[in-house]
Amino acid sequence: MSNLSVVELPILQGEVVACCPPVTSAELSETDATRMAAMFKALGDPVRLRLFSKVASHPGGEACVCDIQDVGVSQPTVSHHLKKLREAGLLSSERRGTWVYYRVEPSVLAAMSMLLGSAAS
Repeated sequence: MSNLSVVELPILQGEVVACCPPVTSAELSETDATRMAAMFKALGDPVRLRLFSKVASHPGGEACVCDIQDVGVSQPTVSHHLKKLREAGLLSSERRGTWVYYRVEPSVLAAMSMLLGSAAS
C-alpha cells in the first residue's frame, strides 16, 4: 500500500496558480514541502516519468492508454502507474468506451514550473 497522497494543485480556467511558492523565494513550510514531495514522489519512478512525458507530449494534448502503454512493463503495471499519477493530481482521465484517455492540464505543467522557478521572474 502506498502512502502517496493527493496533491491539490489549484486548476482554474485560464489561470495558473502554483501549489507552493518557488523554492528560491523562501524556506518551504511543512505543508508546502509535503505537497511538493508527493508530486515529486509520483514522478520519481522512471516508468511514471515516461508515462507522464508520453501523455504531455502526445499530439492533441491527450493520449489513449492504448497509445502509451509500451514502456516495458505489463498493462496492469501501466494502469497502476497511471493511477498513481492521477492520485498525485498530475493527470486527469476520461473513459470513452473501453479505453481511457489521459491528459496533463496545462496549468499543472505551469504550476510545476513555477515551483522550481526563480522568485525573480
